[in-house]
Amino acid sequence: MATPTLPEFRVGIGFDSHPLTAGRTLVLGGVTIPYHLGLAGHSDGDALIHAIMDALLGAAGLGDKGIHFPSDDPQYKDISSLVLLAEVAGLLASNRWRIVNVDATILAQKPRLGTFIASMREQSGAALSLPLERVSIKATTTDYMGFVGREEGIAACAVASLMAGP
Repeated sequence: MATPTLPEFRVGIGFDSHPLTAGRTLVLGGVTIPYHLGLAGHSDGDALIHAIMDALLGAAGLGDKGIHFPSDDPQYKDISSLVLLAEVAGLLASNRWRIVNVDATILAQKPRLGTFIASMREQSGAALSLPLERVSIKATTTDYMGFVGREEGIAACAVASLMAGP
């Protein structure tokens, strides 16, 4: 009996973290979060979107966000990471990859993010042209452990799955 041909399916993982700093706006998942500190970074410092981008690029075998959007390139200074995420979606499509789903977790001791998750899903999904049921975002703390627990920074991890197709 012949082995059935299966569609090509890929999974990627992404991680990002940024230190919290004064004088910056806190942006996560494309949503501005009221807080007295923001994330340091060349772009808007959106660690969640950065993790999602790396998961998508990794799944497609297209490197990472640093290759496509170098932090020493002035055109990306303070840019919205949602703009970059949409560019990643376009790059995937031009390489004949379809996004199946994205699942991400934000690690932040403070601020509490539960009330912003729905908006983050909407913003991320819109940038990727994905329906909400294919975008999962969660938030958790580290129970006061590590740099996140000491409120020195915020981290995010993401998994993305892709399928070859038109």
